[in-house]
Amino acid sequence: MSENQTNAAGIGWLLVLVQAVLLLGLVLTPGGDAWPTPGWLDGAGFALVLAGLALVAIASLQLGSALTPTPEPRSGSTLRTGGLYGVFRHPIYVGVAIIVVGLVVGSGSLGRLGLGIVTLLFFDRKAAWEEGRLAAAYPDYPAHLAATHRWLPTPGNR
Repeated sequence: MSENQTNAAGIGWLLVLVQAVLLLGLVLTPGGDAWPTPGWLDGAGFALVLAGLALVAIASLQLGSALTPTPEPRSGSTLRTGGLYGVFRHPIYVGVAIIVVGLVVGSGSLGRLGLGIVTLLFFDRKAAWEEGRLAAAYPDYPAHLAATHRWLPTPGNR
């Protein structure tokens, strides 16, 4: 493993650690009373968490053997551009973002709102870093960048 690969692997694990701390913080931050949280809003938040979990699970299955714990592409794997990966560049991160929104909306907590915003910004930067790694690993990744949006659904290829 080259020094550059070792550095990228270390950065990848650091990103995973930060993500774990942020997500754990979101779950453990108590609710508040900064905004009203009627039952329907709490239910909507719960539904978003379930939808996000489903998206993460489906995208993980579609990634198959290319799934890694870090944002470093697995050596010898092929670029996934079909299924959810043809709709979003990062469907797992989109699922996590939906979970974050679900955790925030029904909480009434300014602390959770702030942490949610930081978490979403973190995942945007993590996705950008990962895109650089993917572009280096897969020659056709720039075409995928042009054809799909990082966060929003892309209807067909543009």
